Amino acid sequence: MFYKELETERLILKNISNLDRDFIFEQFSNDKVNEYLYDAEPLTDISGADDIIEFYTQPEPRGQHRWIILRKSDQVKLGTCGFHCLNTTKGEVEIGFDLYDRFWGVGYAREAVAEIISFARNSMKIKQIKAIIYINNVRSIKVVEHFGFKKTGEQMDTFRNREYLHNIYMLEL
Repeated sequence: MFYKELETERLILKNISNLDRDFIFEQFSNDKVNEYLYDAEPLTDISGADDIIEFYTQPEPRGQHRWIILRKSDQVKLGTCGFHCLNTTKGEVEIGFDLYDRFWGVGYAREAVAEIISFARNSMKIKQIKAIIYINNVRSIKVVEHFGFKKTGEQMDTFRNREYLHNIYMLEL
């Protein structure tokens, strides 16, 4: 398996699996987690969690991967992080991450993102990582800017018949 479990000082990044069904449902039906996610409706049925898990566990090679972020000290699941839209020809990938709000502000997102950036650089041979973030999602913007992502553009996304402006950030590796 190319995508392996990763470890940091305080975290374990575990490959998503069917054992995470209840967590994925809880995570992506949570209003705070979904506050700035304007690409899919919050989950209302457990089958939505099955669809997410199936998407991220397709046979390799695949263009996406997701890890469950666990705190080492007690194995509590904090959120998820991973990649979308992998283009191996160009060496590009898009990054995404989310945490329960009770875990915001203590550096878990930065720690997880640092580890997957390192994985992208060293194991995936990625040259450029993209992040697309809603303009009011200040915490996520601060995370990517911490790693040197630069704003390179904007895009308007339509969700529920409303338009939402997103910033596009790039990190050259």
